[in-house]
Amino acid sequence: MTVGELLDQLAVTLVGPNVPPARADARDLIASLLDKPRFWPSGNRALELDGVTEAAIRAAAARLMQGMPMQYAVGNAAFRHLTLAVDARVLIPRPETEVLVDLALMVSGGVGTIADICTGSGCIALALAAEGSYDRVIGTDLSADALEVARGNLLAIPEERRALVEFLQGDLLAPLQGERVRTIVSNPPYISPAEAGALPAAVRDWEPHLALFSDDDGMAAIRALVHGAPDVLQPGGVLLMEVDSTRARLVRDVVEGDPHYRGVEIRLDLTGRERFVVARRKES
Repeated sequence: MTVGELLDQLAVTLVGPNVPPARADARDLIASLLDKPRFWPSGNRALELDGVTEAAIRAAAARLMQGMPMQYAVGNAAFRHLTLAVDARVLIPRPETEVLVDLALMVSGGVGTIADICTGSGCIALALAAEGSYDRVIGTDLSADALEVARGNLLAIPEERRALVEFLQGDLLAPLQGERVRTIVSNPPYISPAEAGALPAAVRDWEPHLALFSDDDGMAAIRALVHGAPDVLQPGGVLLMEVDSTRARLVRDVVEGDPHYRGVEIRLDLTGRERFVVARRKES
């Protein structure tokens, strides 16, 4: 079967004939499984597929039809310049988190030791290791399953950068006891369990609840990070968090209420929403 024939079949199978979203899903699925650019299938319709490849694509399409997110169905997700393995053990990396990496590189200068808390797939830690000039990059996560995915994703970054990365298991900052780091970055769980019903089914039913939900109306993990980070940050070090846009000002108030910080700011994501909170540890 050719790429074009399979593309046409899947476009019908996934939703219906000539439905643009279905054709786009079919195209993206084939491109991801073949590790090709997004529009490659449309420009290479005459290419013959072997039976093993065709079977793998059809199996991924079947998973997609069950409601599985595209990234889980194909087993990978793009994040900045990296292609990372993902499955239901980790959150799917999202574009707004790419902005978090930009902010981390800017506020840290890309040097020193940086810690990524709630690392999940390792997307933040690995992007920082690949793009910065850090001495060490530490990723922590409570989930051993998530850390297995993150360690596997070390292969996505240049070999000479891999030795700089450490993945440690433990709750939030616990693995950093005794450490002093220049920067802490985190995309922690920040959704209230009471808000689960409002989430898209693809998120609520597939992505790991440990990485999505936090008690205290979504604020428990954030409060723990804010109050624990001064014990780990160097004087003048920076805490940078991705937060729910509806709670960004509440998070800012929590940080400003802690006497260890100065220079608290809210930064916007690509859509203009209040998404990131940045604070600097006081020098004394």
